Amino acid sequence: MNYTLDMFIDSDLQICAEVYLKIAHNLLGKARSLKEVRKVFTGAQPLAQSRNWVEENLAEAEIVEVSTTAEAARLAAKAGKGTAAIANTLAAKIYGLGILAKNIGDISNNITRFLVIGKKSAKRTGHDKTSVVCSVKDKVGALYGMLMPFKRNKINLNSIESRPSKKKAWEYYFFIDLEGHREDAPVKKALAGLKQECDYLKVLGSFPSEKV
Repeated sequence: MNYTLDMFIDSDLQICAEVYLKIAHNLLGKARSLKEVRKVFTGAQPLAQSRNWVEENLAEAEIVEVSTTAEAARLAAKAGKGTAAIANTLAAKIYGLGILAKNIGDISNNITRFLVIGKKSAKRTGHDKTSVVCSVKDKVGALYGMLMPFKRNKINLNSIESRPSKKKAWEYYFFIDLEGHREDAPVKKALAGLKQECDYLKVLGSFPSEKV
């Protein structure tokens, strides 16, 4: 997720939709039992969402983090017996792996948000979200000043995440999801006010708000 957020800063692509999907993590491999598993390939996110199960059932196994669940499954298939992967059932079919354990996630109702990106924002629907990234000026009350334009224009914020800048020490980027389309008058006013408080501001896109 952090890598994805970082890429938005330098990319010209826009967020044009969001999709929420229920995710089930499984342990895949060619071993006959969990006792034979000595190495597990996994993405960082699936591992974080299955950590309790992994620590309880595969405490002695070496954990190797890779970029995606598909890559984890590919490597497990290539390595053969004694190696497993945390991935979905489709990956098991594609790479010829058995399902050693189903639904190993620590949370049974695991819903993950995916972003659809393109060259243009989606048109206004009346039930939209807008995503922005900004970096506030280095001054007293900077965070308060960043939030005030949203309060004045009665804009609800769905989420705020911070990431350290790779360009300057002690500088942070803030990724904000807010209710409304960038063409809505209140959102326009809020973003204009936010711009005055920031050294950097980029609208990542407006898109229909998906129900969970």
